[in-house]
Amino acid sequence: MQEFENTPAPDHKQSVRKVTLPSGKTIEVISFEDLRPNTPELHICPECESDLVYPVTWEEADAASWEVSLRCPNCEWNITTVFGEEAIQRFDETLDRGTEALVSDLRQLTRANMEEDVERFIHALGDGHVLPEDF
Repeated sequence: MQEFENTPAPDHKQSVRKVTLPSGKTIEVISFEDLRPNTPELHICPECESDLVYPVTWEEADAASWEVSLRCPNCEWNITTVFGEEAIQRFDETLDRGTEALVSDLRQLTRANMEEDVERFIHALGDGHVLPEDF
């Protein structure tokens, strides 16, 4: 049986509860609560709760924080303030996922448009609307 170190980090609180399994065996479940202040979700607008908030500008404020100007396209809320590295890292990951989703959608749309153009061209050729003189 594997045993785990159950000493919480200094910024966590530990709680232990006993659970009885259907087999009758009792186990201890140890959970840790993060005591660090909650870092904001920068892509969520505090005014309208839209998840489309994006950075207008950002620059390093010091070694561990960034000054960021944010804007919500839904309600026009905006702010410029300094955020810690953890919040910025999570925001950057969220922006990366959003960029990947947009690029994927763009590829699908481009392919669908090209397929439609090819179909129209094939029909135009078949119906005699495109002649050798057109090239």
